[in-house]
Amino acid sequence: STPYTVNAKGQGPAWDNSLFEDNAEFGYGMLLAQNAIRTRLKKEVEELAEKDASVKDVAQEWLDTFGVGATNGAATDKLVAALADKTDDLSKDLVKNKDCLAKKSQWIFGGDGWAYDIGFGGVDQVIAQNRDVNILVVDTEVYSNTGGQSSKATPIGAVAQFAASGRKFNKKDLGRLLMTYGHIYIAQVALGADPNQLIKAIKEAEAYNGPSIIIAYAPCINHGIKGGMGNAQHEMKRAVDCGYWHLYRYNPLLKEEGKNPFILDSKEPQQSFREYLMGETRYAALTRTFPDIAEELFAKAEEFAKKKYETYKELADK
Repeated sequence: STPYTVNAKGQGPAWDNSLFEDNAEFGYGMLLAQNAIRTRLKKEVEELAEKDASVKDVAQEWLDTFGVGATNGAATDKLVAALADKTDDLSKDLVKNKDCLAKKSQWIFGGDGWAYDIGFGGVDQVIAQNRDVNILVVDTEVYSNTGGQSSKATPIGAVAQFAASGRKFNKKDLGRLLMTYGHIYIAQVALGADPNQLIKAIKEAEAYNGPSIIIAYAPCINHGIKGGMGNAQHEMKRAVDCGYWHLYRYNPLLKEEGKNPFILDSKEPQQSFREYLMGETRYAALTRTFPDIAEELFAKAEEFAKKKYETYKELADK
């Protein structure tokens, strides 16, 4: 409903939104609507291919690439061009609905407060359906848009609203939780740490004919980064280098090839975990306000991060 840029053909991304707690269901409804329209048009293309030999080849190319976003757009252009001067009802209806013919790249965007917490039930329900839906979670580890409240993505030891003395519980491992389904493409990324890995994950998720979810680390103003948000990209790299955040991809297609579906893209932590924590106010403030428990929580946070990396290594070595 809100197009904001176009290419030379007048095509481009459009944005729509609902309440953030039902974000997954709202996006899923858009997917079902697109699928319903394209399924009807597919039947018309199949019927036309049988009736009109002059468009059989271009119609078949469109049908063969029906579920492939990378090639269906070009096939759609050929089909529409071939039907442009046709006067039969099928051809006229397909040309009329030409904007709905090509496979769309559809993504559901949301934050960690939604995906890990208040909207997790919706995310779980949608992604379990085994439909070709893509989700991008922007993980700021806190409810950034409503004032910085703690969420299930907030790590142990971090200060946030409703966790003034530091969160006492471990962060939910959303990606590993969803791996138990076995049919979902999952990736954890961080632009500032490895942009190539992020692009690779987006391409793989888009190409995967099934549900996919990408969890992207996103420093925000509530973190209180030394030097300000201008250092956000560098902060992502620091988070990965010290083992605070881990990069990986889980691709079910590899399992079908007899390969390990889990790929750990993070290297062994090289930098100081504690120095990373002290570079952000959400952690450093705890040493001033609650110094008696700060050390205990930070030690637990580091141990949790180490164990998580060891678990990921075990998954990658299977």
